[in-house]
Amino acid sequence: MLGSDALTLPPQRRRPAHTRRVRKTTEPSPQEQPKTNTQEKEKEQDILQNIQQLGQTNIPQQVPENGIHTITIIGQIEGHITLPPQNKTTKYEHVIPQLVAIEQNPRIQGLLVILNTVGGDVEAGLAIAEMIDTLTKPSVTLVLGGGHSIGVPIAVSSDYSFITETATMTIHPIRLSGLVIGVPQTYEYLDKMQDRVIKFVTAHSRISKDKFRQAMFCTDQLARDIGTVMVGKDAVDDGLIDEVGGLGQAIKKLQELIDARAEQGVVH
Repeated sequence: MLGSDALTLPPQRRRPAHTRRVRKTTEPSPQEQPKTNTQEKEKEQDILQNIQQLGQTNIPQQVPENGIHTITIIGQIEGHITLPPQNKTTKYEHVIPQLVAIEQNPRIQGLLVILNTVGGDVEAGLAIAEMIDTLTKPSVTLVLGGGHSIGVPIAVSSDYSFITETATMTIHPIRLSGLVIGVPQTYEYLDKMQDRVIKFVTAHSRISKDKFRQAMFCTDQLARDIGTVMVGKDAVDDGLIDEVGGLGQAIKKLQELIDARAEQGVVH
């Protein structure tokens, strides 16, 4: 404890108000202000990143002037099991949110679906096909290269379908991967799955059920499998696809459907 003779600190002197220092605030220079164009580009990059990584529902915000949005179905359609990284895939959890956003966005007037797929998961492919079919906006599909297996229902799910002259479509029975239990119920399940595909395809194209089944179980075309390969015009002649054509014809037809919808006074 300090004694009475301990040193005492002098009281702090307070500076008068008129002599206090005042911090000056300066306005940011024009160079420091963010440019609007830069912000828009960064926003577009974020949207594209969402497309590639997350499949967010706010994807179709970049609407072209003609109001046509394009979705590509490429590689293998990935379902509930993630495929190896070396496989080119279309993830259904990315495509479905895009379709929802297309339906909700009033600036999008039509949908163009471009296919070059080997097929993939049956339920994922049917889910995409059902989503395209139930859109209230005009849609056109274009088969480039190939629209095989479960890509067939997606190809016929639109209002109008095209196939290029050199593109092919393979129709074959459904297969199971992984553990297969050799009981009658397994084959009954396969029949039900095939019926789902057959009913959808025949309901959205001009091919009959008997003709489609005959093509599915054909044994004289594929060396190591059963099924049928249709090339370009063959798919049109059999009633599977509406017309042989390319990108120009597909966009022109989609614009005609959009104009016809506008003349009818349909407002989304």
